Amino acid sequence: MMIESLKYMPHPKEDNAALAEHFTDLAPALNARKAAIESSRCLYCYDAPCTRICPSEIDVASFIRNIHDGNVNGAAVGILKQNILGGSCARVCPTEILCEDACVRNHDAEGQPVKIGLLQRYAIDNMSLTEHPFKRFASTGKKIAVVGAGPAGLSCAHRLAMLGNDVVIYEAREKSGGLNEYGIAKYKLTDNFAQKEVDFLLAIGGIEIRHGQTLGVNVQLKDLHAQYAAVFLGLGLGASKQLGLTGEDAPGLLAAVDYIAALRQADDLSRLPLPSRAIVIGAGNTAIDMAVQIQRLGAEEVTLVYRRGFEGMSATEHEQHIAKENQVRMRTWAQPRQVLLDEAGRVRGMRFEKTAMTNGRFGGTGETFEIAADAIFKAIGQAMDETSISDPLAKTLKRDGDKIHVDDQFRTVLPRIYAGGDCVAPGQDLTVQAVQHGKLAAHAIHQDLLATSNAPKVEAA
Repeated sequence: MMIESLKYMPHPKEDNAALAEHFTDLAPALNARKAAIESSRCLYCYDAPCTRICPSEIDVASFIRNIHDGNVNGAAVGILKQNILGGSCARVCPTEILCEDACVRNHDAEGQPVKIGLLQRYAIDNMSLTEHPFKRFASTGKKIAVVGAGPAGLSCAHRLAMLGNDVVIYEAREKSGGLNEYGIAKYKLTDNFAQKEVDFLLAIGGIEIRHGQTLGVNVQLKDLHAQYAAVFLGLGLGASKQLGLTGEDAPGLLAAVDYIAALRQADDLSRLPLPSRAIVIGAGNTAIDMAVQIQRLGAEEVTLVYRRGFEGMSATEHEQHIAKENQVRMRTWAQPRQVLLDEAGRVRGMRFEKTAMTNGRFGGTGETFEIAADAIFKAIGQAMDETSISDPLAKTLKRDGDKIHVDDQFRTVLPRIYAGGDCVAPGQDLTVQAVQHGKLAAHAIHQDLLATSNAPKVEAA
């Protein structure tokens, strides 16, 4: 992992076993009794608002009723039919601003929503199926390439395989799972869950994954286009945005996602480099994940800095609360101005300029202050890795800003090439949204191939 710029730093004081205790489940799972009690709180609304707001269109009231009736397998299959990565989404999806925020029980005497995320996790974790719940349709004779084994690519591949197509996934990293494997806080997805979920998904058959295959490096879009009936691009956003400051390449300054990936893949947490004082720049969930995890590893002082106020943060109030509970200092209305280096050229801190809204316009005030730090972690957003779309064919893809342009069927401007997930313009950068994109794109691909195959025509579930 790309954390070489921190290799000169000391390691955590605690041993691996003690550190592992800091990265257990953020929200303990429900047991059968608690799941029964929680499911009984659901009013099973007609045209339930929780279902209407779910990006993957899970019938929330239906699966909760199944749990209440003791039909855990039925609940799980209902979830997986719409969201094959329903287990991970139950853990990482911001339910507090989606289904649980829409729950009608927020407005009754209790004022508390049904714990939909925990109930979804309960169903998936406790299903006892003897075989994969979905059977493949008759073979279409078509083979489709999927680029990226993240949530969008995996979802697309599974649905395509279910519809009778053969799929080859090209994945750059050593493991499948994308963001779930490399980019989520360790305390949100524990016990190697991301890989277990991939194994379950692949059990449908008809899907081959080739690792170490990087689009634009050892795989070219023009070749995939020539070799396969269709191509789906689930590239994600692999490049970290830059601060644009002198000293940004100095030892001690790196992208938060690189450290998070290293932490998630570490066999021994006590061998990770650990700054005693750290600055995290950003306002999203990645910034929160970074700040909380470095604090749990034993950093003495962690400061998260954002250029606007708390209300402008993309991290939810729930995530902000997690940071505060973990003693993360949060400074708002401040923007980076200068990376401060010591005599050896290593990070020693950062100078910030205070910001404000003046007459409705955001800007700096001219007043500056400094924060001492041994490391600075950037979490200011991800962008398209331009290497992945660098071949002549890929360069002809239409772009919406730094993302790939697609129509409402996830078609790009190039025939037989589709895209979905974080790399395309519509929707939010959420795991559950990427899963939905992959599923819907699979149906679009399948229907478009009907003209040249005998594949059965089906409607999107």
